[in-house]
Amino acid sequence: MPHLVLEFSQGLEDSHDIPALQQLLFDTLAANPTIPTAANLKIRASAASYSLIGSEPQSFVHATLRLLPGRDDDTKSQLTGAVLEVLQSHLPTVGSLTVEAVEMHGASYAKRVL
Repeated sequence: MPHLVLEFSQGLEDSHDIPALQQLLFDTLAANPTIPTAANLKIRASAASYSLIGSEPQSFVHATLRLLPGRDDDTKSQLTGAVLEVLQSHLPTVGSLTVEAVEMHGASYAKRVL
């Protein structure tokens, strides 16, 4: 925990290095003192086959940072701001970059790791 889920316009994987972006995001979040164990950090990305946004260019990346309860609003804002900074530096020509923090329900979160 946490999970960072990236959704992006199909085709961005052809013009941008998504695995390198994932590594930058991992390194950024792992270095944050509010994430005590980098081994629990998970980042995944998938292209949206179909999308339509209200601005040009017609490209987007949306990052959802899923966190267990316990972090205050300032900490969540700092984490989403750090993610947005990485997205902006790695994807300067993408039309829309958005990040949100979502609090997971801790009592119902289940996990199994080998």
